[in-house]
Amino acid sequence: MPRVGVMFSGCGFLDGSEIHEAVLTLLFLDREGIKTVCIAPGINQSEVIDHLTKKAAVETRNVLVEASRLARGDIKDVKDTGAKDLDALIFPGGYGAIKNICDFARIKSIDCVVNPEVERLTKEMHQAKKPLGFICIAPVIAAKVLGSFHPKLTIGSDKAVTSALIEMGARHKMCTVDEIAVDEKNKIVSTPAYMLGSSISCVAAGIEKLVLKVLEMIER
Repeated sequence: MPRVGVMFSGCGFLDGSEIHEAVLTLLFLDREGIKTVCIAPGINQSEVIDHLTKKAAVETRNVLVEASRLARGDIKDVKDTGAKDLDALIFPGGYGAIKNICDFARIKSIDCVVNPEVERLTKEMHQAKKPLGFICIAPVIAAKVLGSFHPKLTIGSDKAVTSALIEMGARHKMCTVDEIAVDEKNKIVSTPAYMLGSSISCVAAGIEKLVLKVLEMIER
């Protein structure tokens, strides 16, 4: 049975993983009978947002601890995970992807930095020719880590964000919310999700296509 990693960046779209995107990813993998391996870095969040008021809260939360809510406690620290443990790896979006596992939300340019353990695992997967999936804003991570391989990615219609991806070396493909961008050479699949979508039903179609394409790539 294939083992697919799902990289979480916390819990909650404003400061962690986007919950709808995360749960849909887990659901579509489970429907296909796939063993999921939930992963997150054991680091503090860059900030904590009160999702009711949308304002910053004065408290500290740990990414791995918060992500364990999504994984029902069954989760591994990314530092303890290697490409040998996985057949594919998928990154849901949410601001945590660009606040906690990289700092693109602050830097917004090629100078952004990805968490070293997340970068290591992403590079290991790519080097092993194992499929990678990136949802919503998460393609920023692919562009930063794998930009020298010029991955084809989609990330919505925000001109500043797409320009930054291109600056990092990516090739951007404009997709609708229910479409995926497929890079067969690099074995990378991406979908815009909430970068374009307005509801869970809108983003579900693209995420399902992404999951199925990633699984198809494993079988080759």
